[in-house]
Amino acid sequence: MVFSIFKRQVLLCAFFVTLLVTPKAFGQIAEEQTIQAASLVLSETMSTPLSQVPAQLLQDCHGVAIVPNVIKGSFIVGARHGRGLLFIRDPDGTWHAPVFISLTGGNVGWQVGVQASDIILVFKTARSVQGILSGKLTLGGDASAAAGPVGRQAAVATDGQLQAEIYTYSRSRGLFAGVSIDGSVVRVDPVATGSYYKSPGPGQPVIVPASAAQLTQAIANYAGAAVKVDPPNPQTQMAQQFSAGRAAAIHDQLLEMAPELFKLLDQNWTGFLALPLTANASQAPTPAALAETIAHYDQVANDPQFASLAARPEFQSVRSLLKHYQHALSSTPQTLQLPPPPQQ
Repeated sequence: MVFSIFKRQVLLCAFFVTLLVTPKAFGQIAEEQTIQAASLVLSETMSTPLSQVPAQLLQDCHGVAIVPNVIKGSFIVGARHGRGLLFIRDPDGTWHAPVFISLTGGNVGWQVGVQASDIILVFKTARSVQGILSGKLTLGGDASAAAGPVGRQAAVATDGQLQAEIYTYSRSRGLFAGVSIDGSVVRVDPVATGSYYKSPGPGQPVIVPASAAQLTQAIANYAGAAVKVDPPNPQTQMAQQFSAGRAAAIHDQLLEMAPELFKLLDQNWTGFLALPLTANASQAPTPAALAETIAHYDQVANDPQFASLAARPEFQSVRSLLKHYQHALSSTPQTLQLPPPPQQ
């Protein structure tokens, strides 16, 4: 089942969570910008009758990906990369709030002078969605992909009988059309997804920001009246898995990184810098114990006589992870309190 595969993969991928501190209550600015850019791509695409994704393709699809502003790199021939969103539809027609993805490589058939394109993928089979959630999906390799029909071409079989698993579209210079992007690799981005969704408290469901909820509803609307998004927010199971797995992933990283630090130290130092963790990631330390440990690491980092230790990457990694862990366990979103920006 798609969701069970997703759940297992999230816990593996979330191991690589890094910077989690956010200057907004809901997610990082970069992730919110991706949401806004994807909303604009969808709106502009579907508002142009002769270039919109046909409703027939969306009505029974298993998922839709929107990757705005895929950049062509000039430093490597054919290199390109973009960050976007994946919306997944359950068999009962319920759409899930988006997870963040990346799209890398492949041949997008760039026009001369074009440095960026917007990409839309329509997934027609459950297998094609499972490929992404299982790790990565190579378009045209792991799943068949074909240039999607647009507008009046809805009834035209671009690959014979419209039997491809994924239909692909690209917009460059304002022109939106089906395009082959074989060779591109699509992956779930657990860092961005885990950073974007925040739980108001331990054990509570994550909150889907309004912009993501509205975009999910728009996808559902374009896919047809029979499709539903549960009120008041889209289904959050997938986002919830990232949020729930985030603290556990950092916990496991700490258990892996700490021995690298402690083998450099004697018994007194290992006692002073000991972590308040157990082998069970579900047993989180108390806030007080975690704060005390972080205070020990900060004390070392701020004292010049311990500069040789503070400069070690092992020490810096453990200290940084401890602060990320504290933030992941926090029930209150943190915002930066700053004075007005410098005058230009």
